[in-house]
Amino acid sequence: MAFAQGLSGLNTSSRALDVISNNIANTSTVGFKASNAVFADVYAGALTGVSSAVQIGYGSKITAVYQSFIDGMPTTTNNPLDMAIIGNGFYVVQRFDGSTAYTRNGQFDINKEGFLVTPLGEKVMGIRADDNGFIPPSGGLAEPLFIPQGDIDPKATSSVQIRSGNLNADETPVTVVPFDPNNLDSYSFMNSIPAYDSLGGQHSMAFYFVKTSPGNWDVYSMVDNDTTTLSAPQALVFDEYGKLNPPIAPYPYTANLTNSAAQLSILVDVSKLTQFGSKSSVTDQWQDGYTTGQIAGIVVSPDGVIQGRYTNGQYKDLGQVVLATFRSNQGLTRVGDNMWVESPESGPPIVGRPRSGLNGMVSGGQVEESNVDLTQELVNMIIQQRNYQANAQTIRTQDQIMQTLVNLR
Repeated sequence: MAFAQGLSGLNTSSRALDVISNNIANTSTVGFKASNAVFADVYAGALTGVSSAVQIGYGSKITAVYQSFIDGMPTTTNNPLDMAIIGNGFYVVQRFDGSTAYTRNGQFDINKEGFLVTPLGEKVMGIRADDNGFIPPSGGLAEPLFIPQGDIDPKATSSVQIRSGNLNADETPVTVVPFDPNNLDSYSFMNSIPAYDSLGGQHSMAFYFVKTSPGNWDVYSMVDNDTTTLSAPQALVFDEYGKLNPPIAPYPYTANLTNSAAQLSILVDVSKLTQFGSKSSVTDQWQDGYTTGQIAGIVVSPDGVIQGRYTNGQYKDLGQVVLATFRSNQGLTRVGDNMWVESPESGPPIVGRPRSGLNGMVSGGQVEESNVDLTQELVNMIIQQRNYQANAQTIRTQDQIMQTLVNLR
């Protein structure tokens, strides 16, 4: 029996070394999950069906090879489309034969057709955004994720805000009338802000502030120094504390342009202006228009949303990757290329968005390194080597005993 016991020990140690060698070989494989052999003993009674009060083991065997699905260390890369999963989940991949596989390897790129693909060229699944950059907040069909590379359309300015500014309370009221934007003596202070038309053309929108009496100002608006676009005055009244009283609501401004763009229609908000005894100035202003822009880069949010960054400073959602979780990760079947497929033991996939349900988050511009602990694997290798040597020694010892019996006269 010792021969069989020693042989089983040799076999289990050899297979355990296979597992360790595979782990070491994949130390640098992105998204790889380390495996470990699970051992069990064997009893003669289990083979013959006979039980006994004195049972001697028949050796050992490997009952399973489990994978460790703990996270690997995220590492920053130079590819903005690389993604690392922090927490649970697998990327969903459509294979060349139309089947579905799952992976933790987030080394992605865009192929010539515009689809997000794995290093093998297989398509990554996700939810596409519409032409306006809108991703459905719930539901949405997971399909091969297409990343459009086109320009972003311009947006005409529809709102202008002076978010922080002051008009000098010590300013002398203007005596030159009527107001003339070309006459510096007919206004007290001027400020301008860029504005964009429906074709993406940039214009200069100017505001002229005229102090008519203590605490009272008029503001005029004009575009591109074109007096045909000059607005009627809007009255501003400040109280003794330098605040607008009564408060002023946003007021509309319209102007016809000389090009073929649509009429400018802008809501102007100057409600944050104050009147204190300091120099007239505008320290913060904002408008919501922009010109057309070309895609200049891509960023990935923690929710797995892929955003285009454009030359006009705008961002637009292009799509969102999805993740899949399983009731039993150990039940997944490994098919190589750092991929798994579902099996009856894993249960069906639950597909959802990152940071929803049991899904982890996505870290853009990073990849998840292998979770192999190289130091531990080298120690395990030494242990299995000693086990192999010890089992070989039991066979040698049994052989010597048998040789002694054969030599008896």
